[in-house]
Formats: sequence, C-alpha cells, structure tokens
Amino acid sequence: MAEAQITDWLASQKQAMIDLLRDVVSIDSGSYDKAGVDAVGVRFERHFAEHGIPFRRESHSTFGDAIHAEVAKPGSNEKPVLLMGHRDTVFGKGEAGRRPFTIRDGRAYGPGVADMKSGLVMNVFVATAFHKFGGAPHPIKVLITSDEEIGSPSSRPVIEREGRSARAVFNSEPGRPTGNVVTGRKGGIFMHMAITGKAAHSGANFAAGVSAIGELAHKIVQIHALTNLDKGITLNVGLVSGGQSVNTTAPYAEGQIDLRYVDPADRARIMAAIEKIVATSYVPGTSATLTIKGEFVPVVQSAESKALFEKYQAAARQVGLTTLQGEFSGGCADSGFTAAVGTPTICGLGPVGGLAHTPEEYLEVDSIVPRAQALALAILRG
Repeated sequence: MAEAQITDWLASQKQAMIDLLRDVVSIDSGSYDKAGVDAVGVRFERHFAEHGIPFRRESHSTFGDAIHAEVAKPGSNEKPVLLMGHRDTVFGKGEAGRRPFTIRDGRAYGPGVADMKSGLVMNVFVATAFHKFGGAPHPIKVLITSDEEIGSPSSRPVIEREGRSARAVFNSEPGRPTGNVVTGRKGGIFMHMAITGKAAHSGANFAAGVSAIGELAHKIVQIHALTNLDKGITLNVGLVSGGQSVNTTAPYAEGQIDLRYVDPADRARIMAAIEKIVATSYVPGTSATLTIKGEFVPVVQSAESKALFEKYQAAARQVGLTTLQGEFSGGCADSGFTAAVGTPTICGLGPVGGLAHTPEEYLEVDSIVPRAQALALAILRG
C-alpha cells in the first residue's frame, strides 16, 4: 500500500519539486560564499518545517553549515539509510541573476541546476513522502552539505561520521547524460605549489636574479609527465601565476595541481613523486612548498555496493528506467568518503543532467519524478 501511495504522491509533486528547485537555483551559493550557501540551507529547512520533519543545523564558522533531517519511527535505533548531497556550486556571486532559472524544451537551466540542487530537491521530497505515508523499513537521514566543490574541507568529517552510522548511502549527484548512475569514481587531490625565487632587474642585473617562473615551468613539465592514461592517472596544473613585472626576474610563482587516480594504491606512489619534484630545485636558488587544499577518495565498488546497485536497478526498471546501468566517472564526489569507510554506496542517482560547471549546464525536467520514484522503491526494499 505504501509503495503505491509514495510513488503516486511523488508523481503529483512534479511542479512542487520544480518550484523548490527554482527557489534554490535562484540563490548564489559558491563554495566560499557562506552566506549564500546558508541561505540555500534555510530554504530547505523551510520545506522540512512546513512538512513537520525534524531537522538540525551543524554550524561551521568558515563554510556553510551542514543540515541534517530525519524520518524515523519513534524510538527506532536501527541504522538509517543516508540520502546525501551538496548545495554549493562552482559559480561566483551574481551568476544566478545573470543566468536565472529557466525551462526551455524540457530542460531546466541555471547555476547548479543539475550539480546538484535537483538531487537535493529529489532527496527531500523522497524523505517527505516517507514521512507522509510511512513504510520505510529503516530510518531515513537527509544530509545537505556545503563545500563539495572544493573537496569538502568542512564536510568530510561529517560525511564520514554519518556514513559509518548508515546501512546504505545514496548520493544524488546528477544522473549521467546516458541516464545511468555512478558505481565507480576516481579519487582526486587538489594541491597548491608555491615557489620562491629572487627579484632582479632583467636587463641591468639579470645574473643576480633567480626566476621562480622558470622553476615553475620545469616542475610543470615533470608533474605532467606522471600522467598514465592506461592506469587512469592524470596530472593537470590548471592554474598558474607569478612574477612582479615583465622586466624583473620573478621572485614568486605558484601553480595549482589536480591529481586524479583510480586505484587507491597509486595515491602514495604518485604523491611521493610530486613531493620529490617540488623539493628538487631545477633552477638553483629557488625553493618550493606543496600544500594539499582538498582531497577526494575513489569510489571502489564493493560486493555490498554492487548488491545495493542491483536493488536500485530493479526498482528503476519498475518505474520505466529499463536501460539504466552503472557507469564509471572520472569526476570526484563525496560518495568516495562513505565508500571508503565501508558503507555500501551508489552515486549519480539524481535527476539526469549534463555540462556541469559550465553556463550550458542543464537538467532533464522529465527525469525528476522517475528518479525520485526509483530511489523511494529502492529504500522500500530495504
């Protein structure tokens, strides 16, 4: 009985889901914009309050607060199912005004519409359905985090703690453009490399100078050479800056490094190689430091996660998603943290979208209801 009530109710809530999505996409929430990220959180808290769902806020002084909500029978001490997602985006202040939420030809557009505000909307409506009709074999926890796009510096310990206490984790990052979900992901480390040289007039006193930019160039070549596409290892120095003026040897330079890998065993080996490159002075007189700014761990599919995916896949077939498969993604996500603590985890369960992190980011509007129904049925089947 609860199964039909829940799936029918979710079908009736399509416009309400779109309305909530419009509200949260219309609020700028770049990762470093605590006020904006928290404002999105307040909108979700309002939804919980309107539906009588208990929630609490776990505060953080620098980044957005973590929001927790729970649907459970009184006195239940069973391990919950965790529905997880982040509300920060990669976009700066003013982007929501420049690119407001719109729907054209069945697709919704706007900053964060797919990555991943629609997944959060889906999660809260699924939780609301169980609060309204009951039927969940286990408690349901909703976790809305704040800083995934920069490696979850404040949210990682929260995610790991909640993941350890959960029986299963569904992370509602966007469904792939193929309609698939994500059963494996790369790990990633984001690093900052700072190089010190010595300034000198590049015409009158060139020999006295030590170029930090010259040193950076050597290091970039060496770091990029660590890429091994056959093993899924990529190195990218994606941002560089440095120097004082065109006629001065550069006293300072910096580069930001993105490492992606598949096999957890490769992490230590590649990091040791990067650290050696940073410690080596190719231009005599320079020095350098390396700082890890953020890190994700891989999602490696365990036997338990495979069984969880198969249960979800069967539920998806029941609501018409007959071609849905598991897919590997080179992108990183918070799901790696819960997979790494041993909790069965699947990712990319959110509504289908694509072109994340670009002005062309889109969401397939008609995917919202069936993806919500598939998640609800997977929860019902324990």
